[in-house]
Amino acid sequence: MYARLSSIMFPIAALLFVGAIVWGYQEHQEKNSILIKAENQYQRAFHDLSHHMGRLHDQLGETLAVSSASHGMQRKGLVNVWRLTSQAQNEINQLPLAMLPFNKAEQFLSRISNFAYRTAVRDLTKQPLTPAEVKMMKSLYQASDTVNQELGKVQDAVLQDRLRWMDVEVAMASENGPHDNTIIDGFKAMDKQMGAYPESDWGPSAMSSDRKMSSAGLEGKQMTAEEIKSKALAFLGAQARGGEVGVSEDGSKTDMPAYTVSVKGKSGSPIQLDYTRKGGHLLWFMNPRDVKSRKINFDTARNKGSQFLVRHGYKSMTPIAYDEYDHVAVFTYAHTIDGVKIYPDKVTVRVALDNGEVVGLQARDHVFAKKLLTPGKPKLTKEQAQKGLNPDFRVENHSLSVIENDMREPTLCHEFVGKVNDHRYRIYLNAETGLEESIEQIADAEKSLYR
Repeated sequence: MYARLSSIMFPIAALLFVGAIVWGYQEHQEKNSILIKAENQYQRAFHDLSHHMGRLHDQLGETLAVSSASHGMQRKGLVNVWRLTSQAQNEINQLPLAMLPFNKAEQFLSRISNFAYRTAVRDLTKQPLTPAEVKMMKSLYQASDTVNQELGKVQDAVLQDRLRWMDVEVAMASENGPHDNTIIDGFKAMDKQMGAYPESDWGPSAMSSDRKMSSAGLEGKQMTAEEIKSKALAFLGAQARGGEVGVSEDGSKTDMPAYTVSVKGKSGSPIQLDYTRKGGHLLWFMNPRDVKSRKINFDTARNKGSQFLVRHGYKSMTPIAYDEYDHVAVFTYAHTIDGVKIYPDKVTVRVALDNGEVVGLQARDHVFAKKLLTPGKPKLTKEQAQKGLNPDFRVENHSLSVIENDMREPTLCHEFVGKVNDHRYRIYLNAETGLEESIEQIADAEKSLYR
């Protein structure tokens, strides 16, 4: 009996054992294949980064070398600087540096990119590079040389010592510090070099584009947690009745200290609101309840959103964009002065389509928008401006609006809505020069706004 059982079980056990070995070997091979693929991607991204940072340094030098009267070559050089900086930013994002403090380097590259783009798109024949901007570019040229030297040291170490980026990923994920790794140390040195560049050297183009949301320009006093709690409960009304309320402070050592309020809603999910500490301005509100059906139409949802804004003190707001998903209507409203839409000053409202309840508000842009007292008067009439449109563009709607141009300056425009090539667009023509400032394709969901 035992011999018979053994004769049956032994082959089965042996087969299972061999199968386990084969399975383990295949898993090991697949794991190695994935690791090799990831390592190759990291190596490619790093060497591309080294190449593009080197080309960035060269391009800055070439742009500085041309005559100040060669506006075409200056523009071409600045466009190339913008392209190379954008590529370098993308390659940094592909490296396993997410847990490494690398914000100074990213800000440095972002500002170069913004400066180059904003300067390249302006008319250099009318607004040539200023002496301050040329001086700043010379400093950038020197700074990029220093950064390339640090990057070169890392590249030499990677090639000579055959360092692996997978080891960097393991070191970054390890909770045991400090991270003693040649690549990590090299990138920390690179970040330090970029952070040493003085902020005051940045020209007006870069500074205007690198807009920072700060509480410095906000009105009002410093609010306490209890005052914010009272504001949140008053805002929510019946939605917060009987719910537990918690208030926490965020970013106390940053340029924008804020409070987060959490209220247990009727659905069980916490309703959250963010307020600025200075002035107690509401930045964001979200009630994440499930909306399982659609029972109200577009017009009812829009009216519910508009009534909500008026009830909470957001007056003279006009719906400018619309989207819909998961049975929730999302309306964007712009502040309106004398019939002119001020696009930078906007809020977004989420309306549940089952009962018309407002379940979300995004008001950050409204809080930090530059407040205009008047939009100004157009120099060109609608008819004069319309001559600058494509002859095939069929105008369906016209209005005046204020948008931000490429230099992020408020610009009064004639806004034309219409169709060309079977698509609907908004085209913004400068109300003073008649030149196109911007063009946007309108989603099909927004058709209802222009009935």
